[in-house]
Amino acid sequence: MYTVNSGYSQFDGRNIIFARALSDPQCPCYGHSVEEHLPDIVKEGKSGYSLIDVALYEAAWVVYETYGGAFSWGRLRPLDAKPELDRLESYNPGPEQLTAVVKKAARFYGASLVGISRIDSRWVYSHDREGTPVEIPEGATHAVVMALEMDPRGIGTTPALTSSAVVGLAYSRIAFLLACMGEFIRNLGYKAIQMGNDTALSIPLAVDAGLGELGRHGLLITPQLGSRVRICKIFTDMELVCDNPLDTGIQQVCKTCRKCAEACEVDAISFEEEPTFEPVCKSNNPGVLKWPVNAEKCYAFWCENGGDCATCITACPFTVRTGVKETAPDDFWNTL
Repeated sequence: MYTVNSGYSQFDGRNIIFARALSDPQCPCYGHSVEEHLPDIVKEGKSGYSLIDVALYEAAWVVYETYGGAFSWGRLRPLDAKPELDRLESYNPGPEQLTAVVKKAARFYGASLVGISRIDSRWVYSHDREGTPVEIPEGATHAVVMALEMDPRGIGTTPALTSSAVVGLAYSRIAFLLACMGEFIRNLGYKAIQMGNDTALSIPLAVDAGLGELGRHGLLITPQLGSRVRICKIFTDMELVCDNPLDTGIQQVCKTCRKCAEACEVDAISFEEEPTFEPVCKSNNPGVLKWPVNAEKCYAFWCENGGDCATCITACPFTVRTGVKETAPDDFWNTL
């Protein structure tokens, strides 16, 4: 669970590092993008940064970045819309059976892990990245939180673009999962408010839903997959049975481990033994006890690298246990 003090307020989506790079002149990364150096990087001829790797990486994101239906808050209407579905009776066998059905459906559509929590309004953004106040529709009480596994071989090529492709593919799979689960919930007669990294904080909701604990590197650590997951969630008015937050001692290990901090290319992760309520940059939210990650340093490396970085994920002992290990990009390609 989280320790929150009186200085906490809802996080403003405009402070996400990706938003600040576009709109905050005070941000060191203002005006820079992850892809800006890709043409020059490709010319260097490094393994994992070829034109083929760039093509794989960029294409992996395409469903997530172009399919708006994944984030619809209302019923999706295909060309051959089926209005008959609107006349179906609501399915209400009771919270226990309804919860079991929702979890089975989530796994069917591709979720590796799924948990349920009540919606804690503290984790909802105050504003989205464009500055619009976030308002959750009335009646939504529960969050269905889902995590998708990322390929251990591909993520082991980090920080090469083959690793970035694995991340992008996970997000495109999230788009599919959200669209299917949203429609499934609506087909049963309930509201579904679908979200990836928008609208509300994913990690606190995942912690509340019993999927894992917050690590030193600022990411969710799950017992089954370490940090080798990406998270999405759906808010709903279904009355569901909540899962209990985990306490498996992960944070105690993080106090002395420091492997992620040692592996970080740009010293973006704290070496301090104890977590703190204080932020290290504007993209942290004060008031929650944690090890704050310097998102400005992290994003600057992404821009230099031409793709995102998962070094802290692969360095984490909890992730290593799940089969991830350092892999050469060419070796990864040879396994495909």
